[in-house]
Amino acid sequence: MEYGALTLIPIVFIIVTAILTRKSFESLLAGSVIACIIMHGTGFFLPWVEIFLEALSDPENQWVILVCGLFGSLIALLRESKGTSGFIRIGERLCKTGRGALLGTFVLGAVIFVDDYLNMLTVGTCMRPICDRRKVPREALAYLLDSTGTPICVLLPFSTWTAFYISLFMKEKAVQARGFASGLSMYIQTIPFIFYAIITVIMVFLFAMGWMPRIGPMKRAYERVRKTGRTFSEESGKYNQDTEEVKTDGSIVDFLLPILVLIVITIISDDILAAVIVTLALCLLLYVPRRKMTFTQWSELLISGFCEMMPTLAILAGAFTVARCCNAMHLPEYVISTVQPFVTPQTYPMIIFLVVSALTFATSSTWGISTIVIPIIIPLAAAVDANLILTMAAILSGSTFGSHACFYSDATVLASAASRIENMEHAFTQIPYAAIGAALTCVCLLVSGFMMG
Repeated sequence: MEYGALTLIPIVFIIVTAILTRKSFESLLAGSVIACIIMHGTGFFLPWVEIFLEALSDPENQWVILVCGLFGSLIALLRESKGTSGFIRIGERLCKTGRGALLGTFVLGAVIFVDDYLNMLTVGTCMRPICDRRKVPREALAYLLDSTGTPICVLLPFSTWTAFYISLFMKEKAVQARGFASGLSMYIQTIPFIFYAIITVIMVFLFAMGWMPRIGPMKRAYERVRKTGRTFSEESGKYNQDTEEVKTDGSIVDFLLPILVLIVITIISDDILAAVIVTLALCLLLYVPRRKMTFTQWSELLISGFCEMMPTLAILAGAFTVARCCNAMHLPEYVISTVQPFVTPQTYPMIIFLVVSALTFATSSTWGISTIVIPIIIPLAAAVDANLILTMAAILSGSTFGSHACFYSDATVLASAASRIENMEHAFTQIPYAAIGAALTCVCLLVSGFMMG
């Protein structure tokens, strides 16, 4: 059944409700129910339960939930071992000002580029205490984590994002017909045109240096710190009831060794879930024999750390359910068919950027949406004679912006969790900067479209 413009109602409801209430999970839950009412009428309840269970039983969604939950366990172990205090001691010597703390966050985000989840959660654990001591608002930390997570992973051809998109693009006949030497060489050619990621990285560097103005909610966050000294708001206080480690008697080895193993195993196995499980086992062997903690404490921290991530996991579960509802209502196909009559070879990349951005923002399903729309967008690009490299770069830019701007995407949720602030606070402080990046990307794609079309 075709639902037409009705497919937009749940998404509009979610966005408006979340903005008004500042509640992500509740808005997502209500939006998924509305979608099922549109599809099934008064008999919506059982189909909604079925969709919810299908979303949670999806192996890819389970993978995300386990990664996020077990990262909470790892963070709890690192904190209890006082390994973080060893890193803080060294970090404070290098990051002596607020600008230094932000630059340190930026550099670490650029260095840990293998995976965006690994990037945000690891860098957040490293830099949050240092940023607190240098009176950097948590909202600024979250912005840097989010802006050096996905954007940098997209720009470097050795990340999980690269592998995923190469596999999708190389399946298309129009791409194969171009005769690229390899999928990697194809991807490298798109990198100079992934304008949103490039602009975002430049903007976040300028922000860290203090050359990018603090605007809107971000400006108010800095004013709060100046007036009260609090790096997080009262609303985010519930995520910060435990006192951050302030002693400096911990060994940096207890922090760096697990983190290095986590990165190395991720690179070798290309699976961050396997890497975090191995790292948790390493923590057992590293801490218990040296009496940093008992075996009982280690096992209890696994559970308590996982539980600390429950607000994050709840939002992700709601986002997964909404994404499944949108796919059932054929939202991607409806949006693409609606804009198709208005495209030209020159404007096609810019329009595709807007379409992919909107779909990714609406569903929070970055890779899921790409899997659905790429088999539609690439053949259509060939049919209208649009520049193929520019079109693929537009898809990558749209996926990055949609993930970056969506207030219930995994990237936004994880950056909030790593910074220990309310998800909507991060979303509101980040969106003006994301919007600036998106506007500049539209200009770049439009100019490039006419120059290369």
